[in-house]
Amino acid sequence: MPTDTPTIKTTAGKTKFYQGENKQPLFCIEPGIPCQEARDQASELMGCVRDLTIAGLMDDNPQLIWATYYLSALAKALMDDAELGMKH
Repeated sequence: MPTDTPTIKTTAGKTKFYQGENKQPLFCIEPGIPCQEARDQASELMGCVRDLTIAGLMDDNPQLIWATYYLSALAKALMDDAELGMKH
């Protein structure tokens, strides 16, 4: 008997972030996160990236710029893995 309940798409858990030439990933996205939640979190992270980038440039603070590097990589990983989940 068919149901009208849509299936919630979730992250695939396949996206990993590597730093430099390391063979071990620095972080990875867990499977099973609802794709919309992953996308919402990625958007929040990118807002933080924007704010930290401006602060880092205005204050000439390289630590803030490096923080934006890692936060933006995490946001991209979330988006990439949500995209993989949406395709399944």
